[in-house]
Amino acid sequence: MEELAGVDHHPLAEQYPCRTPVWWARTGAVHKDPGLRGVSGRRVVVRIPKQFGRIEGWVARLVRAPKELRRPLDTMNSMLWELCDGSRTFSEVCLVMNDVFQEDIAPVLQRSAAAIGLLQSKNLMLLLDEPLNGRWSVGPGKTPEHQDLEEPAETLDYDWTALDDEAP
Repeated sequence: MEELAGVDHHPLAEQYPCRTPVWWARTGAVHKDPGLRGVSGRRVVVRIPKQFGRIEGWVARLVRAPKELRRPLDTMNSMLWELCDGSRTFSEVCLVMNDVFQEDIAPVLQRSAAAIGLLQSKNLMLLLDEPLNGRWSVGPGKTPEHQDLEEPAETLDYDWTALDDEAP
């Protein structure tokens, strides 16, 4: 990997972006595989249970609305998601993203920070001052204790098996 100008001076440089506990899985074929621990190069989909109020819940049952929100991520955000397991600094994540996507992600620092900020605003990512070190599970296919999700339909072709070298 080559050096990335300004990465050491970025405000997030030494922080550790980390997924929050949420159910997610991989889907589809490998797009770009950097050959790194915990990164498959496949697309990622995140499942979030919907929270209804009393009246909203009644209407949702009446119209048979879905009980969950599925957020499929594009190729770049999927790679970012897999890289942000709480073990890599923002600088390391940006170096990998720049190496894999090159000019497609330029300017990498700004675009990576913006993507992480968007995921933070949806309570899907945090920035830690130190590595996660297993304080909570960030692996695929795990429904957090505070959420209630049914098993996904087999027709969705989700793969939530952990990679051999992936953090739990």
